[in-house]
Amino acid sequence: MITIEFITALFSEVDEQLRALPKHPEAYLWPSEVVTLGLLPALKGVGNRPFSRWLTRDYRPLFPRLPERTRLLRLLKTHQDWTQAFLAAPTVLGVIDTYGIELIHPIREGRSSQQIGRKGVSNHRGIVGGTLCLLLNQWGLVVGWACATANVADNTFQWLMQQVDGRMIVLSDTAFHAAEGDPANLKRCQRGECGSGIWIMDSLARGK
Repeated sequence: MITIEFITALFSEVDEQLRALPKHPEAYLWPSEVVTLGLLPALKGVGNRPFSRWLTRDYRPLFPRLPERTRLLRLLKTHQDWTQAFLAAPTVLGVIDTYGIELIHPIREGRSSQQIGRKGVSNHRGIVGGTLCLLLNQWGLVVGWACATANVADNTFQWLMQQVDGRMIVLSDTAFHAAEGDPANLKRCQRGECGSGIWIMDSLARGK
């Protein structure tokens, strides 16, 4: 599949989910176009500047009313809640876990005033970066997600489980336990338990 066909197919899938969202009378782009433009740089895996150059140079005809780069970034930030439409539905059983994302080598910590990541522990080793938390249903599809700096405890993400209380029993490791109490739908698994849930998370993390 060539790139132009991929972008067209991606837009079609996005538009299918967002067709009920109206276009603001003063907006240049339809909601489906905004979300597609937000997904493309994430899939391409480049920064916003090289992405903007690539899109403007090669695929501007697909988005004739494409705004200037910084205006597009503000637009994506304003309407990031539109991505909630693509989350999967809860099932009776689910699983939640976190994964550390190392942004810089620990030896480089504190060298920049613009540092985003913080020092934390992931997979029994220290990292400087962030934490991604995923709540999956029994099919391994994402029901909810959140992110924070690497120094944040796993039980900070209990609110994700509270959102599906009464609809999903959530399996987790013991790190999600909080001294002040746990959500009613949380089932904490000791080491060696809930093997299927852990397998789902490991498979997702490795891209299988």
